[in-house]
Amino acid sequence: MSASHPHLAQPLQLRHLTLRNRVVFGAHTANMSELGLPAARHLGYYLERARGGAAMIVVEPVPVHPTAVLTRGNFLPGDDAVIPGFRAITDAVHAEGSAILQQLYHVGQHGDFDNSYQPSWSPSGLPSYHDAEGSHAMSEAEIEETIESFVEAADRAKRCGFDGVELFAAYHAIIDQFWLPWSNRRADQWGGSLENRLRFGREIMERIRARVGDEFVIGIAVSIDPTSAVAMSIDDLCEVVAWYDERQLMDYVTCGTGSYFDSDKIIPTFQYADNLGVEYAERLKGAVRHAKVQAESQVRTPENADHVIASGQADMVSIVRGQIADPYLVNKTLTGRADEVRGCISCNQMCWGRRSRDYWISCLVNPSVGREWEWGGDTFEPASRPKTVLVVGGGPGGLETARVAAERGHRVTLAEAGPELGGAFRLAGLQPRRSQITELIEWYERELERLDVRVQVNTPMFADDITAFGADAVVMATGSRPSDTGFQRQLPLQPILPGVELPNVASIEDVLASRAHLGQRVVVIDDLGDWRGGGTAWFLAERGHDVVIVTSYPMVGHTIQRTSGDGKMRSRLAELGVTWHTESVVAEWTEKGALVHCFVGRTDTFVEADSLVLATINTPVRDVVDELAGQHPDVRTVGDAVAARLAVHAIYEGRVAGQAL
Repeated sequence: MSASHPHLAQPLQLRHLTLRNRVVFGAHTANMSELGLPAARHLGYYLERARGGAAMIVVEPVPVHPTAVLTRGNFLPGDDAVIPGFRAITDAVHAEGSAILQQLYHVGQHGDFDNSYQPSWSPSGLPSYHDAEGSHAMSEAEIEETIESFVEAADRAKRCGFDGVELFAAYHAIIDQFWLPWSNRRADQWGGSLENRLRFGREIMERIRARVGDEFVIGIAVSIDPTSAVAMSIDDLCEVVAWYDERQLMDYVTCGTGSYFDSDKIIPTFQYADNLGVEYAERLKGAVRHAKVQAESQVRTPENADHVIASGQADMVSIVRGQIADPYLVNKTLTGRADEVRGCISCNQMCWGRRSRDYWISCLVNPSVGREWEWGGDTFEPASRPKTVLVVGGGPGGLETARVAAERGHRVTLAEAGPELGGAFRLAGLQPRRSQITELIEWYERELERLDVRVQVNTPMFADDITAFGADAVVMATGSRPSDTGFQRQLPLQPILPGVELPNVASIEDVLASRAHLGQRVVVIDDLGDWRGGGTAWFLAERGHDVVIVTSYPMVGHTIQRTSGDGKMRSRLAELGVTWHTESVVAEWTEKGALVHCFVGRTDTFVEADSLVLATINTPVRDVVDELAGQHPDVRTVGDAVAARLAVHAIYEGRVAGQAL
C-alpha cells in the first residue's frame, strides 16, 4: 500500500469484482473507431491506461440505437461486428489487472443528424441544445424499442468480455430527459409522477439484469448543473438515485458536472476549481445505502483523489484527463513517485478540442495519446547507439526533445538563452488561472534532472558555438519572436499597421514579461482569437487597466470555442470592465488611440487609448538555424523555429525528434 496515498491504494469490492485500487479511467468519447469498429488505435489507448495501473476502465459511450449516433467515431450500434475488436481490448486490459466496462448512451433530443442521418428521439419532442433542430416525440412502441436496444447492447457488451456497463444518464441525455419534468411532458405511463418518470431507467436496468445475470456490473452516470434553471437540482437527483438504490438496480453511480444547457462544465477548463463534482458525489453518497459512489469532474491530481477517498466523500474517483496526460499516473503515485506524474493542464485543446471537431482525441502535454499503437505508448526504446545531443532552446519543443532523447539513453545538453526554461510557454503561465502551465515546466525541470540532462541557462548559442560544441546531433528549438508589423489577416494588403512604430506599442510577450510600460487605457489587437489575446487582456484588466479588445473574429475567444473555455473567459472579461469590437480591425494607431474599422458594417470608430498591445502571429527565430545549413551533418528544427504556432505543435515535434535521434 502506498504510504503517501494510502486511501487510493485500497482495493474495493464492486459486485463480483475486486478493484485493485480506487482510481478509474472514466468514460469519454475517444472517437477512435475505424468504420465503426474498434481497431489498433483504440486497443493501444486503453491498454496503456491498464498498464498504468487504473483499477477500472470505462470504455467510451457506445450508441445503443441508430438514432443515438452522435460522432463520426462512434461504434456501430446494434451490430455484432464490433465483438472481435472489443474482445481484443477486454482480454488485453484484463491481462494487465484492470476491470473494464462499457458505457451505453443515447442523447435523446440532443442528437446529431449529420452523423446519424436519423431524427433524434426524445420523450416529448423538445428542441436540441446541440443543433438548431427539433426532436421526435417517441411513441410507446419506440420507447420499448429503445429500452430493448439498451438491453441488447448490454448483452453484446458481455459477449465482448466487458465486466459490466455504465448507463449514460448525465448532461440531459435520454434517461435523464425522462426524469426531468421540463423535458418529460408525457401524460402516459412514462410521464407525470416520479415513479412514471423513473420507469424508463428502471425498465432498462431490470431487463439488463434479467438478461446478463448476477455477475455483471450495472453503473449509472449522472451530473449536476446548478447554474441552469431547468436542470435537475441536487435534491431532485438524490431522490432519483435513492429510488433506484432502494430497489438495488445499480451497483454504482458516478457524478459529474454540467449539461447540454451549459456545456462548459462537462469538461471544465483551468478556469474552474479542482474537485468541481466532489460535493455532489458526497451528497449522493449520503442518499444511497447499497451502491458505490464515484466522484468525477476536475479531480485532477493524485492528492485530490486521495483526499476524496480519505474524507469519505466518494468510494472511487474518475481521473480522465489526468490519465490521458500521464497514463502511468496510478502506478507512479502508488509506488511513491507522484512527483514524476506529468500533470494535465486542463486546457482541453487536444482532448475535448479535437473531439469537438470530430477527430480522435490526443493531448497537448502527451502527444503519444492516440498513437500508442504506433509509438509503443509513453515508454521509449533505448537508442541503438547513444549520441551526444545538443538542444538549443528551452521552450516546450526543446524541453520535450531533451527529455525523450535522454530517456532513450542519449547524453543531452540543453542550452537556453534566457534565465529560465519554458520560453513563451512560461509567459502564458503568468496569465490568470494558468499556473498549471508553470507546474508542467517544473515537471520538465525535475525530469531533466532525473535523467541527467545538462541544462545551461543564460547561454545563447550562435553557429560557431554550436559547431565548436561538437555534438553528434543538434536540435534547434529557438522559438519565435513577436512581429513588429501589426499585420492583421483581415487587412491582407496592409503589411504594416500605420503607427505601429510609435513607442506606446508592445507585444503580449512584453506585457507578460513586465517589459512594457503601458498607460491606463489599452487597446489589444487580437488577431489570434485564443488565450494569447484574451488571456493577456484579462491579465491587464486585473492590474487595473481599462482594456478594449479589437478582433476580426465574430467573438472574443473564437478559436477556443472548441475547448469550451471561451464563454467563461468572456464573462470574466466583462466583469472586469473589458469591452470589445468584433469583426473589426485597427486601421491606424496614433499617440491618442486607435481608428477601428468594422468590416461588417463598414463603420469607423476612434477609440481613445494610451497604449496598443499586439496579439498577432510571431516570426520564427531562424538566424542561427539558417547559418548552420551545411555546417553540421545532423541538425533538426522543432516548434516555432519551423513556423510560429502553439505549444502543442512544439511538444509533438519535440517528441518526434527525440524518438528519431
